[in-house]
Amino acid sequence: MNTSAIRWEEREDRVVILTLDDPHQSANTMNALFQSSLAEVTQRLLAAKDQIRGVVVTSAKKTFFAGGDLRLLIQAQPEHAAQLTEDIQRLKKQLRLLETLGVPVVAAMNGTALGGGMEIALACHHRIAVRETRSEYGLPEVTLGLLPGGGGVVRVVRMLGIQNALMNVLLQGPRMKAAKALEVGLLDALVDDVHELLPAAIAWIDAHPRHRQPWDIQGYKMPGGTPSTPALAMNLPAFPANLRKQLKGAHLHYPAPAAIMSAAVEGAQVELDQAFVIETRYFVHLATGKYSKNMIQAFFFDLQSIQAGASRPDVQQFPRQLLKKVAVLGAGMMGQGIAYVSASAGVDVVLLDQNMELAERGKAYTAALLEKKVSKGRMTRDKADAILARIEPATTMESLADCDLVIEAVFEDRAIKAEITQRAGEVLRPDAVMASNTSTLPITGLAKAYPRQEQFIGLHFFSPVDKMQLVEIICAKETSEQTLATAIDFVLQIRKIPIVVNDSRGFFTSRVFATYCYEGIAMLAEGYSAASIEQAAAQAGMPVGPLAVMDEVNLELTRKVRRQTAKDLAEQGLSMPVHPAESVIDRMCDEFGRPGKKEKAGFYDYPEGAKKVLWSGLAEYFGRPDLAQPTPQQFSLLQDRLLFRQSIEALRCYEEGVVRSCADANIGSIFGIGMAPWTGGVLQFVDYVGIDAFIERCRELESLYGERFAPPEILFKRRAEGIRFRNS
Repeated sequence: MNTSAIRWEEREDRVVILTLDDPHQSANTMNALFQSSLAEVTQRLLAAKDQIRGVVVTSAKKTFFAGGDLRLLIQAQPEHAAQLTEDIQRLKKQLRLLETLGVPVVAAMNGTALGGGMEIALACHHRIAVRETRSEYGLPEVTLGLLPGGGGVVRVVRMLGIQNALMNVLLQGPRMKAAKALEVGLLDALVDDVHELLPAAIAWIDAHPRHRQPWDIQGYKMPGGTPSTPALAMNLPAFPANLRKQLKGAHLHYPAPAAIMSAAVEGAQVELDQAFVIETRYFVHLATGKYSKNMIQAFFFDLQSIQAGASRPDVQQFPRQLLKKVAVLGAGMMGQGIAYVSASAGVDVVLLDQNMELAERGKAYTAALLEKKVSKGRMTRDKADAILARIEPATTMESLADCDLVIEAVFEDRAIKAEITQRAGEVLRPDAVMASNTSTLPITGLAKAYPRQEQFIGLHFFSPVDKMQLVEIICAKETSEQTLATAIDFVLQIRKIPIVVNDSRGFFTSRVFATYCYEGIAMLAEGYSAASIEQAAAQAGMPVGPLAVMDEVNLELTRKVRRQTAKDLAEQGLSMPVHPAESVIDRMCDEFGRPGKKEKAGFYDYPEGAKKVLWSGLAEYFGRPDLAQPTPQQFSLLQDRLLFRQSIEALRCYEEGVVRSCADANIGSIFGIGMAPWTGGVLQFVDYVGIDAFIERCRELESLYGERFAPPEILFKRRAEGIRFRNS
């Protein structure tokens, strides 16, 4: 039986409906079947072009088109470049045939169109989507270390002009809702309901019987001009410099933005077919490189796995739940953020604090965020009012009686947490789940205050809650599978990313995060300049330097946690190794009175109304003249220390069973603690370096800086088994 990924239907009014519908997948992708189907369909259209008067491209799936087949693309190596080039040029030829048929072609987009899906739509003459849905549109390839290879760069530049195409669509790769995509120019029209798509498409065909693309019409001029236009030519030299500034010096690890810029500018100076060839060359170079492999693995496969519930207990045994009401105990910074994201997702929230003034202040946080959205036109007043109405300020435990889940978000103190947990347990339903939002305190110990320990779990949100996507779910010793399933369902319901870890001091994210910060401070203790340390972090791809991060966390708080940990270990007959960063932290707190940003004095000064600047005393009290300007070799060593130290600690967590999967480790490190995205995450970084090379570098670092860089045993086990971490 002949199968096709594109269904053909010719209506009585001589309009052909092409329905994208891969019979073997839940989503349409640019796989071999689609490409052969597209070739057949375009030939059929060419043969029938004098008998038909228009074409509508739509989809039978929930999404319009998912994009390229990343399962094939992640396997592309340099030796596959010639074949990949041929395949891509063939695809572009088919899309070019579609847009030059001589009859109007409309994309009736019933759902999300990102990447390759958007490129198919761009090859149509008119793009219509549904207004108020969660569908997204755009060309986000840059976030996977790629560029749009199906003609996206070439067509968007010709539609919007070089500057608008780069700034609004290509360099950041934003995923836009329909209204934003219409505003930017990727979409041409919106309808209110999916059933209105086809009538609107037919109406447009009726009104434009001989439509062509603007660039196929004689006299076409590119919006904003070509690179030879004097006004644009004056600004073009600044583009690469601005890009480097945006990437904070990490441009060598992110080749995609520069490739996009080059393809856009170079392609704008030549004819369309030559521009397609230029785009293909840059695409193939990126697709066969190592950086795109890391980013595809993390931001597609690992993220998709987590969002699909890979860490969730079996859905047949524990059916998915939709929580109706939750309570948040503590209306401070974390509590009010949790209340906001929960209410925004349609969940009723009880926000409880010691008195009504504090509880109302917590609710006011949500009111302020919603008001900002309304004022910018990103939300209607009615929707904002509905969200705010879901939050009920409260002061008594009796308010928790009908809640499905209660999240304790009070001060990081065992005694306080135990008291409030015990009181909540007295009024909660027997089937309700109790959770603690803690970043460091072991969950098994906190669970002892709850009468039903199997229904106690950790939910570690990150600050600020409204912006940070990750939630670290921590299973205590007695946590049941049903409780874990409920926690994951809730995190997905509020549109966050759940990773699952087992109980341990510092869990996973805090434990790995601490190694990054402490390594940066250790460098300061050795005499390296603070500016070099922060710049090394930036050029390694970390979003914030270790010294700046520690100011945010607060040195005094860090010291308190470390001392408590040492005390707890001593009670077990264990000792805590001395870290070279501790002497710096002690001096900063005791000698200089500079614990961090909160006090406007830490590693940085925080002048009123101005940008923070590194404290000049760091050079005086910690600097060594011979290390003030590190050599290239020393600078490279600083970068490796910051990255390797995080991966080593993550390997130990994986070895100890603290983190359950490589996907959880990679996504947790990127979205929770800012591990350089180009690495693909802490364990994908090991695959990138290669196990042999990673072990060798660990040993070099261990010989220089001690056992914290010793290669974990799991590396030797994996090497012997020939298993990469990507396969775990």
